[in-house]
Amino acid sequence: MRRLLAAAAALLLVSGAAGSAAAAAPGGRPLSAAASVQVPAGVTAGAAVFDRQTGTFTEQLNTSARFRSASVVKLLLALDFLWNRGPDYTVPAADRALLEPMLRSSDDDAASHYWEVNGGSAIITRMAGNLGLTDTNPPPAGYEGYWGYVSLSARDTVKIYRYLLDAAPAPVRDFVMGNLRQSTRCAADDFDQHFGIAGAFEKPWAVKQGWSGSYEEGTCGTGGAASASRSAARAPAPAPADDVNLSLPALHSTGTVGAGDRYIVAVFTLHPAGTSYGKAYTDIGRLTRSLNLPGAARPAGWWYGTWSDHVNVRRDPSTQNAPMTQLPAGVEVLVGCQKRGQRVDVPPYSNDWWAYLPQYGGWISNIYISSPDNRLPDVKDC
Repeated sequence: MRRLLAAAAALLLVSGAAGSAAAAAPGGRPLSAAASVQVPAGVTAGAAVFDRQTGTFTEQLNTSARFRSASVVKLLLALDFLWNRGPDYTVPAADRALLEPMLRSSDDDAASHYWEVNGGSAIITRMAGNLGLTDTNPPPAGYEGYWGYVSLSARDTVKIYRYLLDAAPAPVRDFVMGNLRQSTRCAADDFDQHFGIAGAFEKPWAVKQGWSGSYEEGTCGTGGAASASRSAARAPAPAPADDVNLSLPALHSTGTVGAGDRYIVAVFTLHPAGTSYGKAYTDIGRLTRSLNLPGAARPAGWWYGTWSDHVNVRRDPSTQNAPMTQLPAGVEVLVGCQKRGQRVDVPPYSNDWWAYLPQYGGWISNIYISSPDNRLPDVKDC
């Protein structure tokens, strides 16, 4: 039976499939094509990829453009805390209990704590001087309490990671990068934070993400509403009279990819007013998948759009067990394979095919995938 929203089949994006390997490299880049960042329509972006093995950039796009940092600034909050704590850089248990969730799950309360106790804007002035950051500034006048309004650029973000990997004391490097390697899919405020780098490349990777703006509340994990402690630092505000936009929805993905943290990746994006989280998630994913990281492992499968709010990801192709998590509304997902399972009804439509999502380790009913047929035409059977 043809399914709901069959007209949405035009949204289908196929990439990295085994059947298309002769025509495209993993991630969908034609093998003969020159590297170039593909920025989705309506998106404003700054991006950089630095290859630590060759000491060169493989991608540079608007690298000096300044964006409000959102939670990427938590890297600087952690480094400021760790600065000159020698000789062994021991992190007290009370601080570990704050810093680990701040780095792994982007906890806002922890960030607000360090912002308040360590001097607010003075943190940014100190760290910009220590690391030689040229595009990084404290929040603008009138917004001094909003740590998410610190400005960052792609090139300064590369400098932060280069310090961490090549110059920081080993205990500092191991603490920060070790936590970024343990990034949780569900952030502390219930947003799915494994977009961008985490979706475009296979592990090993380490990520610190950022999101800011009037997105709908997150429903990752339990499927509940976003935490009541969601920080005002992410709330939209009118843009001041400078070049850093504080109002458009922002989504950023930064970190490293590959063995030995070979590639440093920084992607900053702004999206049109009213953009849903799922649409922004999809767009930064497409942009990040277009980046040139020679030899980096990319996940195999087929990218498809989804529809509906709160689509449940299940442990098996049935609705018998509680959901593992929920998808951002309308997000694009990687399908690894498909099989028949329990029939799902969305009257007047029915479907007993299920798609396996390897990046979630779970299943969604094909009834929620934007394709005209119950069985996805190009996806292999599990």
